Amino acid sequence: MKKFSTILILAFFSLMIFSYVNPDYVSPVTKVVEEAAPAVVKVEATVYSTSYIDPFIEDFFKRWFGDIPKQYQQKGTSLGSGFIFDKEGYILTNFHVVDGAEEIKVSLLDGTEYKAEYIGGDKELDIAVLKIDPKGSDLPVLEFGDSDKIKIGEWAIAIGNPLGFQHTVTLGVVSAVGRKIPKPDNSGYYTNLIQTDAAINPGNSGGPLLDIHGQVIGINTAIIAPSEAMNIGFAIPINTAKRFIDSIIKTGKVEKAYLGVYMQTVTDDLKKALGLKVSKGVYIAQVVKNSPAEKAGLKEGDVILEVENMSVSSAGELASIIHNYTPGSKIKIKIDRKGKEIEIEVILGRAEESFEEEVEAQEFAGIIVKDIDNADREKYQIPEEVNGVIVVKSKNGFIKEGYVIYKMAISGKTYKIENINDWNNTIKNVKKGDYVAFFYYYKGATGIFSFGY
Repeated sequence: MKKFSTILILAFFSLMIFSYVNPDYVSPVTKVVEEAAPAVVKVEATVYSTSYIDPFIEDFFKRWFGDIPKQYQQKGTSLGSGFIFDKEGYILTNFHVVDGAEEIKVSLLDGTEYKAEYIGGDKELDIAVLKIDPKGSDLPVLEFGDSDKIKIGEWAIAIGNPLGFQHTVTLGVVSAVGRKIPKPDNSGYYTNLIQTDAAINPGNSGGPLLDIHGQVIGINTAIIAPSEAMNIGFAIPINTAKRFIDSIIKTGKVEKAYLGVYMQTVTDDLKKALGLKVSKGVYIAQVVKNSPAEKAGLKEGDVILEVENMSVSSAGELASIIHNYTPGSKIKIKIDRKGKEIEIEVILGRAEESFEEEVEAQEFAGIIVKDIDNADREKYQIPEEVNGVIVVKSKNGFIKEGYVIYKMAISGKTYKIENINDWNNTIKNVKKGDYVAFFYYYKGATGIFSFGY
């Protein structure tokens, strides 16, 4: 019995001793969360959609009967995260969180809710800016860090709303930098991403990735499917977003750079056919006259190996990397020229070809188009001789994003489409009962899609 009592007493004192280990310790992560969490918001974006089988019925309904009442539409909600970066109420988030939203609501940590206005953004970069009216409130804000200076192994703290669980905090490290992954819809690549093992789940999109000083180093945006791997998440470097924020606030969109080359991914067959000295990279098939590429000395036959120390293995990757920069940016490109590696400095040009007053394109048959700019030509490899309007959004499964519509036929009469004005004037001629055909160009091939209106 004495022995048992002694053991109990020792155990009791042991518990007392362990309970006082590091009594005054405060985790630096706790301090970061206390300072940063109030500026992180929950984003709820409401999207209305119809469930018609025929993609053209919706356009027909609008044309003859006006807008479809919301009670006949399906209502969906996209949940994500964001963070306030300016006292005036500006918020950064992912474009895919608010894409197509008709109503956006944000909630702060203290429960305050605001109706948010979509200011602008870009699908390719996957960044968007929202704005709330602070109504005299002193809004909490997050400070931007410098994502170019982060090091592998340093702390990474994610705050967001995974699966709707508001203001969830996860902790990890910067696992890698300069990562490239294909986008889920195969529309291009995310490039130069920060990889982290801090748990990121659906709903974290748009939220901040913070360093141990509480500064934003990235915007959480993607994860590897849990069925394939665990704790592999990615964030857009904050320096990428910083390049475009002013442009988005002023104009509602980003001003992208372009290089000015027509390119092809190096494959084993291409290497053997052309006698290339490298097995990986992007082959320059043509250099656009007077382009930044020509001015810098890039030539047909060169193989691009790296851009700013980031290796490139496909034409899609190269286009995405270039579009992460603004016009006037100086970048270093490493090429292989007949077996010799050369580094060339390029001053990137402006993607948009003109500064004339923009004409808004009218939506037709579930399709939204715009004039082609240099960034589009680089991304989709559209030759200079191909003109028309490019599809930026499609509500049907037939005409896809990236298609160039260069001609239309309406019940036997053909119309040439070279710009938005041509598009708007042509679709005005479509009447009930007409048969319509789109002539399109996509990835080196042409096609025709026809339907009855």
